[in-house]
Amino acid sequence: MSSSPPPEIPLLPSQNPSNWRFTWEAQSHIPTIRLYLFNPHAKPSSQCTELKSELLIEKSSLLVSFILAGAKTSLKVPLPKALIDPESPVNFRAHDDHIEFKCPLLFPIDHPLVSEFDFASSGELRPLSADTDARELSALEEVYFYCRNCSTKLTKSLSCFKVLPSVNWQEAADNWFGTCCCSFGGISEKLVAKYAKSYSCCAGTCLLDTASVNLCKDDLLGCHFPVNNGGKDNGFDIKLASNSSVTQTSATDISDQGRTVLQNVDGGGCHVALEDGDTKNGVDCDRLSLMYSQLHVAENLEKSANFSSDLKNDVGKCDIGCCDSHLSVDSFKREDAAKENELQMHQKVLLNGFLSNGLIARSSNLSKDVNWVEFLCPHCSSVLGAYPSLSDYAPLDGGVRLFKCHISSSLPVGGFNDLFRHYSLERMFAIQLLESARDELSFRTVVRDMHTHQPMLQMVTLNPDCWSCSGCCLNTVESAYRTRMYPTLKVLFSGCGCDDEGVESLKLEEWISKNQVDELYMLRSQIGELIVSLKSANSAYPPSQVVLQALSLSSLRR
Repeated sequence: MSSSPPPEIPLLPSQNPSNWRFTWEAQSHIPTIRLYLFNPHAKPSSQCTELKSELLIEKSSLLVSFILAGAKTSLKVPLPKALIDPESPVNFRAHDDHIEFKCPLLFPIDHPLVSEFDFASSGELRPLSADTDARELSALEEVYFYCRNCSTKLTKSLSCFKVLPSVNWQEAADNWFGTCCCSFGGISEKLVAKYAKSYSCCAGTCLLDTASVNLCKDDLLGCHFPVNNGGKDNGFDIKLASNSSVTQTSATDISDQGRTVLQNVDGGGCHVALEDGDTKNGVDCDRLSLMYSQLHVAENLEKSANFSSDLKNDVGKCDIGCCDSHLSVDSFKREDAAKENELQMHQKVLLNGFLSNGLIARSSNLSKDVNWVEFLCPHCSSVLGAYPSLSDYAPLDGGVRLFKCHISSSLPVGGFNDLFRHYSLERMFAIQLLESARDELSFRTVVRDMHTHQPMLQMVTLNPDCWSCSGCCLNTVESAYRTRMYPTLKVLFSGCGCDDEGVESLKLEEWISKNQVDELYMLRSQIGELIVSLKSANSAYPPSQVVLQALSLSSLRR
């Protein structure tokens, strides 16, 4: 009778390969890649002896072995998708809580030979682009948006998609018009009016930017909103970025267009007085209506191809009963043009940058009179987006911004046809940080609550051009596959909760003012989600490196 094999001795936590974590990290333009290998149950500098490493390119792995607790331990680390030089030696050093390896590269991680190959194999590495989204959505016959959390259909069929310009469009336009030697008269006013009206929310049209889709509230399913009263009940007085303001008006207010004053209404009759020059004659409503209809006929005759110059003179001399008021066809044309350029309140707010995408805003995009209301899924109540509102909780411009990181463009959610499957809150936030870093505005950022303006998140960008990947090690019998490295921002962060008051709050405000910190505003729920992502990425680094200057080390996908 054959004896049974002896039972396997269980591995210590420090010897189990799955307890060893790895993080590959590289910087753009530098032909070197680092590997951090660590285990919370081991101290490599004092416990790991006879440390060896072997690069196995054909097996897509780095074999690491050492003696730990009197037993030989071997780990297999998957190699990243990078061109590691197989002829160069791998340098390593054991630290108190991790082992650091350095491998030379044939080409930097962002070299076109490497990046173009990786971009072609995976759409998740492509930059987020509103133009690309609009083009791909427009190519479909009809589009519905779904909740990413519960797959509930959120919208009616959509087929018209437009890309919103940057909120800084006005600065660029001022620079262009300011250097032009021509005088455009009313042309620029018409262009601005058309811009504001074309980007207003209307049924069937979807407006896109990098972070959100802006939909008319009538295109949303199962949602009911209060009626927008335009701020009449609360004496709405919004201060625009310019010297103008939109205020609540009464029946005796003077209109800037046409300079007319509505005097009073007595017994169904009205009286219009013209304040143009010395004209003080009055015209009752009946004569004014007759005059306008005859002018309309005269204008149509003038446009006719058979309209002769003699007849034109006759029409010009036609008595329409209002000669004493000095009104003419030209005056009505001017009035119609003025009405065409006249903007509604929310359109003026749009022009002054107050209506952002609702996800990330700057102080210049905020108004004390406009509140951002979270929009929840009607089925699972998860946060899907936000919309601007006054105190009546109705959409100010009739639209709702859905955040791309919380919705799907098709079913199944995250499937190949879901155009928003690669969007995440951290990637969209990283784009904002990257813009600030590249413009050299600031490498320091504070994120404030959009409602209370209280600082909630403190950040310092260490390196905006990193690439990294992380995971758990394998045992020697498991097959290894090359892991994809993702572009990241290496940052330091600290969450600033509601309990941070007194001295700590004063220190933070002093740090903000002293260092010219870039200030961003977000909804509290989104800040909380962002902090969770930062804490999760923090676990990819050894304990000795996760805290620097009282801030925690982390990274954001970009």
